Amino acid sequence: MKAKAVVFEDRQRAVFREVEVPEPGPNDVVIDVDFSWISIGTESSYFRGERIAGEVPYREGGPWPFPIVAGYQKTGTVAWVGAAVDGLRVGDRVFATVSKVSRMFAPAGGHVSPAVTDADQVWKLPKGADPLDYAGLVLTQVGFNCGSRPPLAPGERAVVIGDGLVGQWAAQTLRHRGAETVVLGRHDERLRYLPAGIDAVNTRRMTDGVVAAKLADASVSVLVDTVGDMETVERLWPALRHNGHLVSAGFLGERGSIDIQRMRGKELTLHTPSGWTKERMDCTLEGVRAGWLRTGELITHRFPASRAAEAWDLIAGKKEAALGVILAWR
Repeated sequence: MKAKAVVFEDRQRAVFREVEVPEPGPNDVVIDVDFSWISIGTESSYFRGERIAGEVPYREGGPWPFPIVAGYQKTGTVAWVGAAVDGLRVGDRVFATVSKVSRMFAPAGGHVSPAVTDADQVWKLPKGADPLDYAGLVLTQVGFNCGSRPPLAPGERAVVIGDGLVGQWAAQTLRHRGAETVVLGRHDERLRYLPAGIDAVNTRRMTDGVVAAKLADASVSVLVDTVGDMETVERLWPALRHNGHLVSAGFLGERGSIDIQRMRGKELTLHTPSGWTKERMDCTLEGVRAGWLRTGELITHRFPASRAAEAWDLIAGKKEAALGVILAWR
């Protein structure tokens, strides 16, 4: 079976081309994709050849992860349903995670249409929903996971490192739970998307010492690192209260290390969210439907899927402050 896909053929090289996908089986659905959402952080690390799978970094002398179909999230319309699938039918508007591909470094990817997808990786959209709001649902779930995992009482202080999408959604979740929430970022163009009630600090305008001093007496209950910035975690360590929580969601490659004995001194809990589960996806979808997880307004750029290479020129070149980048397929 043939499909079109965004393929990383080598480091720093994205192309839109025909690929082979397996024939669908009884547990599969086939989806005609409308929109796919680029996960800038995760996909960039594949684009640069920094990781080969999930949380597995590239190691010197190992296989490069190419060619590979990028991504892991999209919305579209069901075009075919396997005989063993319940609850979905042709014409349903859905969200899907990874879909099956052939003759690639990895057997699954996101930016591909038609998309042959196991039914347990497909969620029906609410009636009347805008598919753009749900096209990044896995990534939204990562932010939700960061913000919902640590115990937290209303009024406690939470600090999020990173103004990208995961940082945005982690902050939205923490604020929804009643936390006094601060986001540390480096881009005014991104920080301005934070909803009212969330404090934004542009660390480019403040020395690390000033940032640390600003929070030193804040008794931070939850510190969320969404970008793999252990240096900032270290600088904010004195602000973490006894029995506080550290959430680490950024890709650290082989640089991620932490002193457990030092954590024990404050009886800190470390959370390491990764991937997605049905329960968290269900909760995230409900948060988007209810409106407290705000998604569509974070879309800053939109390209036809056939011009995915231009999207990656924008992202890799950092010519503009991209946040939500959408590929439109139809």
